[in-house]
Amino acid sequence: MASKDVVEEQPKLDKKARKREYKRALYALQVELVKLQKDIIAHDDRILIILEGRDSAGKDGTIKRITEHLSPRETRVVALGKPSDREQTSWYFQRYVTHLPAAHEMVLFNRSWYNRAGVERVMGFCTDEQYEEFLETVPLFEQMLARSGIRIFKYYLDITKGEQKRRLKDRHRDPLKQWKISSIDEVATSRFADYSQARNDMFARTHHVAAPWFVVNANDKRTARLQIIKHLLSQLSYEDKDEALTTPDPDVVFAYEEEALRAKKIAR
Repeated sequence: MASKDVVEEQPKLDKKARKREYKRALYALQVELVKLQKDIIAHDDRILIILEGRDSAGKDGTIKRITEHLSPRETRVVALGKPSDREQTSWYFQRYVTHLPAAHEMVLFNRSWYNRAGVERVMGFCTDEQYEEFLETVPLFEQMLARSGIRIFKYYLDITKGEQKRRLKDRHRDPLKQWKISSIDEVATSRFADYSQARNDMFARTHHVAAPWFVVNANDKRTARLQIIKHLLSQLSYEDKDEALTTPDPDVVFAYEEEALRAKKIAR
């Protein structure tokens, strides 16, 4: 009987131990983020982080962990809603430009102008002409931002169809996540292949030297959060950097390339 009790308790102990390890690792990385922000402020840097991905991929949770202990004066999160009637008739990038980082600032876009290459494309919220114009002009737009001194980091959080389905069900059951539910959720899994194709087209035409895409295997939320922070820190120089701590796992975060699609490292 005693041995059975030990077997039953072991998974609970392992789960608690993993959670403690995650919190320790997250704390250490958040200390590194604070060091980074001090350096950004000291050197008048401008950092733009774009997080894209499927519904329920974990963008909100990742952003929360990145910004949790940073100065709110120099850190901004941008999550724009549906464009107004006026915005729909203006230059597509116009409503995003006002939110770009000034000196000292780190700005995180929770979804961005890439809505046009994703949900707008799949759901028919834009015309074929608008879609093509976007794909042709966005590399030029980002190159212009990079030349002005803005450092751009684009992350796509990738999850499998089964994991997305599980998370969307959890979202409906959790009363604290009701605000996340939208009509788009209802077709997310049924249009999974369409979103995959739109994502692949987006990668192929908007991955460029000034602003490359980094793909994140986000099936494990905690691992994804830690590895995104590590990757971001690895891309930037700052004083008293812990190089060993900020080395990301290349199996979790990696630069987009066609071979990754062929090797099935990216969900189909």
